[in-house]
Parts: sequence; C-alpha cells; structure tokens
Amino acid sequence: MPHLLAQAAATAAATLTALLTSPVASHAADAAPPGTSAPDCVHHYADRRYTTVVNDCDTTVSVTVEYADGRWAPCRTLAPRDMATFAGYGFGGNDVLGLGSCLPGTV
Repeated sequence: MPHLLAQAAATAAATLTALLTSPVASHAADAAPPGTSAPDCVHHYADRRYTTVVNDCDTTVSVTVEYADGRWAPCRTLAPRDMATFAGYGFGGNDVLGLGSCLPGTV
C-alpha cells in the first residue's frame, strides 16, 4: 500500500509540473501586446470590479484591455453593438490604460 501511495504522489507531482510549465497554463495575457489601438468607435468604462467594452462600430472588432501592470486581457471579438466585460482595475491601482486591437487567440 505505501508503494501505491508513493507512485500516486509521483504521478500527481509529474502531472502538476507538466501543467504549470506548459504553454497552455501560462498566461496568454502576458504575451506581447497588440500592435495597434482599438478603433475610436470602441468605448470602455472601467471601475474597480469590471471594465465594460462596447463596440459602437459598424463592423466586428477584436479588442483587448491594457492594464497599468503591463498585462493585457484575453482578446475578445465583438459584433457591432455588442458589449463584453473584462476585469476591472481592482484595489491595487492597476488602472485600465486603454484598448488595443488583437487577433483572437493571440493575446
């Protein structure tokens, strides 16, 4: 029985190590920032809990939110008149600096 527990613990440790070091487990928001700002017709409203992004454009856009700590939110695609909710700035002063254009799956 102790051998079985040791084997299970070793398997769990190996699995956890693989998950923590895999690209899937890394934060996509830590990737390189998008290249351009979001169009002027995309607006955001930030508070401590949420950042609401509204697409007032006539076309579909993909946007991300830039935070003061250098991170970017995951890319979201919004159809015309759609709205999406991202994380807010929290209690630590991690202000929302603006919006960027992105390609889905890259940020």
